[in-house]
Amino acid sequence: MILGIGTDLANIERIGRTHARFGDRFLARVFTEAEQRTAARRPRAFAATLAKRWAAKEACAKALGTGLRMGIAWRDMGVVNLPSGQPRMMLTGWAAARLAALTPAGETAVVHVSLTDDHPWAQAVVVIEALAAPPEPASGAPG
Repeated sequence: MILGIGTDLANIERIGRTHARFGDRFLARVFTEAEQRTAARRPRAFAATLAKRWAAKEACAKALGTGLRMGIAWRDMGVVNLPSGQPRMMLTGWAAARLAALTPAGETAVVHVSLTDDHPWAQAVVVIEALAAPPEPASGAPG
């Protein structure tokens, strides 16, 4: 079952200018440590990497049904990459609490994210899906 969908479009040049103006203060306010490390490893695509993650946070907040209000913080949402390179949203703090409140009992939420950019634009789509939780293994040994 789909619990929420969000999308956002960010201007790469605007994110680059904001970083140039505010530097590490901007990075620390908006991006997780993992997101900052990912961007640093991509010096030729630094601003595009940040812009995609900015868009992902905006899209995730929309999918959670809140937008960036109600106590949600930028750093409560972060993009991480699986070993395959596939992006995933990791939620902490208020965003994780909101996700838990949205998730029906007995189900597990999965936050899917898709990122793309075509200069000067970066786009993200987030879909929050509830899946039936796997059955718990039986406790105790057969007797």
